[in-house]
Amino acid sequence: MGHLLDGAWTDKDVLTENKNGLYVKNPSVFRNRITANGASEFPAEAGRYHLYAAVSCPWAHRTVLYRVLKKLEGVVTLTNVAQTVGGQGWTFETDHVVPGTDRRVKYLHELYTIADPSCTSRVTVPTLWDAKTCRVVNNESSEIIRMFNSEFRDIAPPTPDYYPEHLREEIDATNAFVLKGVNDAVNGCGRSFTQEAYAQSFKLLFETLDTLEARLGKQRYLCGAAQTEADWRLFPNLIRFDPVSYIGYKCNLRRIEDYPNLSNYLRDLYQTPGIAHVCDIEGMKAGVFGPAGPIKSNGIVPLGPYIDHMRPHDRGRFVQMAAE
Repeated sequence: MGHLLDGAWTDKDVLTENKNGLYVKNPSVFRNRITANGASEFPAEAGRYHLYAAVSCPWAHRTVLYRVLKKLEGVVTLTNVAQTVGGQGWTFETDHVVPGTDRRVKYLHELYTIADPSCTSRVTVPTLWDAKTCRVVNNESSEIIRMFNSEFRDIAPPTPDYYPEHLREEIDATNAFVLKGVNDAVNGCGRSFTQEAYAQSFKLLFETLDTLEARLGKQRYLCGAAQTEADWRLFPNLIRFDPVSYIGYKCNLRRIEDYPNLSNYLRDLYQTPGIAHVCDIEGMKAGVFGPAGPIKSNGIVPLGPYIDHMRPHDRGRFVQMAAE
């Protein structure tokens, strides 16, 4: 994908692999923070912020999940973008009026240059936009979900805290383990440029999934009896694994369906109220396998597999075990 260079779009790809051919995800540029107490220039306010996401992107999916989990649908508005053949990165289906302006745009990168006319950056989802100052607040998913978790608490309905203080050390360690061994390893399988780099990512991915399978045989969620941020950071890759990653990213040693604990755990999370509604699996497949997707193909989207994520799961057994 191209990027912005001194405020102008270029189709030249940003370097995304190291000298050994291994895919490397470049860091996000915009790292401002919304605060509940007004300590930053971006105070938490209803109707002020707009989230840009994409159905096909697992990183953006994190923020869409949190928008539901934290009951922010009436607080933070949402627009999905997509990739198009011959387009300039993430594209709006119809001309989009930028919140806080009367400007109509076709591409997400146009927002970046409204905020900074000389911007040099990848243009990524999620992107969190401030309609009041007409600036990009943040485009790092891990930081956006933390803001959604804690900073809108005074203007949104009560919800669980997915980053409780007593579990933060364990959540952070689990996040780092999953980031390297699942998130980055899946991308390494699908986007690396040498057989050796692919094999390295493949081995790491399935060693990590084996470890998570064993861990989930002892407890309901990754960090104990309650859902935490660690679960919702893993979920976007699990829901995409069998229909997308197994085929398109060559992660084809085992499916999630082949792991008893991981597959039951995935259904448990999927059946959390509101989550199924923001898991458009057919849209995920279309965004990856379609003509403008990241996987080189003929544009034909696979019809399968059929997986019923609403069938019963066994994760309630841990509640019964605790009661006994």
